[in-house]
Amino acid sequence: MPRAKGERRLEILKALAQMLEAPKWEKITTAALAEKLGVSEAALYRHFASKAQMYEGLIEFIESSVFTLANQITSDEADGHRQCEKLVEMLLAFAEKNPGMVRVMTGDALVGEHERLQARINQFFERFESTLKQSLRVASDGDAPGRAGALLRYSLGCLHQYAKSGFAKKPTDSFSAQRRYLLA
Repeated sequence: MPRAKGERRLEILKALAQMLEAPKWEKITTAALAEKLGVSEAALYRHFASKAQMYEGLIEFIESSVFTLANQITSDEADGHRQCEKLVEMLLAFAEKNPGMVRVMTGDALVGEHERLQARINQFFERFESTLKQSLRVASDGDAPGRAGALLRYSLGCLHQYAKSGFAKKPTDSFSAQRRYLLA
């Protein structure tokens, strides 16, 4: 039975994300990815022009998932501070559910890859910070840029700690206690 269009692409991206979830992560080669899937490297290149394109597919998944949820939060919650709290909590929960994506979000998986990938992740976080700023402006926060920057840096620190701990130190564990300091 023939595969649905795009099904193999999705399988490749899922396998790449699973490989990135390994606690003792090492740089992933197309040969290792092909071996995991039981296909040739040439088969990978029929679906993606390069490994960078595979990472772009993961970044697109991150962007789509996070900003779909962010838009839902900002439209459903009227209070700006509650929006920020829910936005940060959502980002941390997304990371916890998708540990392979954390390696992409922190840039670990992008080391040695095309520089446009890191630029795109940087752009993702700039957009997330802008979303936080807008929520804080809704809350009439006098220092929306400063607080949004602090919330973003807190979130990035949680993601880094999660990855460096081999995904043992969950990013959502301490947020419930720390949110009162961040959003006081």
